[in-house]
Amino acid sequence: MSVVANRLGRIKPSPTLAVGAKVAELKAEGRDIIGLGAGEPDFDTPDFIKDAAKAALDAGKTKYTVVDGTAELKQAIIDKFKRDNNLEYTKDQISVGSGGKQVLYNALMATVNEGDEVIIPAPYWVSYPDMVLLAEGNPVIVECSKENDFKLQPEDLEKAITEKTKWIILNSPSNPTGAAYSYDEMKKITDILLKYPHVYVMVDDMYEHLVYDGFEFVTPAQVEPAIFDRTLTINGVSKAYAMTGWRIGYAGGPKEIIKAMAKIQSQSTSNPCSISQEAATAALNGNQSFLAERNEVFKRRRDMVVSMLNECEGISCSTPEGAFYVYPSCAGCIGKKTPEGKIIETDEDFVTYILESEGVACVHGEAFGLSPFFRISYATSDENLKSACERIKKACAALQG
Repeated sequence: MSVVANRLGRIKPSPTLAVGAKVAELKAEGRDIIGLGAGEPDFDTPDFIKDAAKAALDAGKTKYTVVDGTAELKQAIIDKFKRDNNLEYTKDQISVGSGGKQVLYNALMATVNEGDEVIIPAPYWVSYPDMVLLAEGNPVIVECSKENDFKLQPEDLEKAITEKTKWIILNSPSNPTGAAYSYDEMKKITDILLKYPHVYVMVDDMYEHLVYDGFEFVTPAQVEPAIFDRTLTINGVSKAYAMTGWRIGYAGGPKEIIKAMAKIQSQSTSNPCSISQEAATAALNGNQSFLAERNEVFKRRRDMVVSMLNECEGISCSTPEGAFYVYPSCAGCIGKKTPEGKIIETDEDFVTYILESEGVACVHGEAFGLSPFFRISYATSDENLKSACERIKKACAALQG
């Protein structure tokens, strides 16, 4: 009998973290590898945020805090939700965890019973289905095609809802596609949800501030206030504020759910890092002007990557509204042979081929629930991106058949 719990047999390790580990391994061997797998801004955390952390250290704020966030950080989150999203919460409607991932996990563990269904549009962030499985729920995957810009269609949502549906998870802008829902698109989704009051709405807004070309971000409870009482709106400081390592995520939602999430957290990690909470408070309360400056850089990178990928034989790449990912199709490469005579049968074969032949690391589309695609993160330097795209173009040109 194995000492490992049976529940682990239902899930797999994170594919995106596996790519990062593979890149580190190959670089340690002396290989010239360009890693485009990590969803991590290459910018540094802004100085005013780091200064707040240093001040907190000097002030001795190194003790335990309230399990699910300090009063000061909760107030900063309340102010942020009101300022940016016109959503009004009280402190007992706010949860703070060690990153958005923990907040999502806490919410699912606190609410999902065995057999409950959670609707997940695909492509999806790799951890959603596995978290549902760990909570003994059943992920219900709804494919969102490239022809529909990788966005959930209202009629497909309605078909997926059953009496067992507990949650739908919505992520806009999306990881991995960068697709984001306009007001009208989101309103069509919330109109369906109005018809099914037993369905709760879990919203991952982690890329809220990373939108381009004048796109106006909206979140479901903002678009349709009637679903506010059954919506958990999750966000964090990792992406927009370049604070991935600080590990602070947060959520606003119904008191009953927030209280249950705190109970889960009290028996796992307890409070998030006290210094990180001080830094996150400064981030949310501080001058936000740097966001627009950084977005201009991301937009330039996005446009360059999309243009260069569309010059690659067998690849087609859409232009996303937000985040820092593109999700190109490699359908035109499937069925071709590598110079070594191996047939490219899947998108995983394709990303393995460009890694081994040209030293470019991406994540295959199957990991996100929709093939034949692959994800590229353009949260790295222009130089790296240009070189990576040139290498991919070379690899595509070398395919035969």
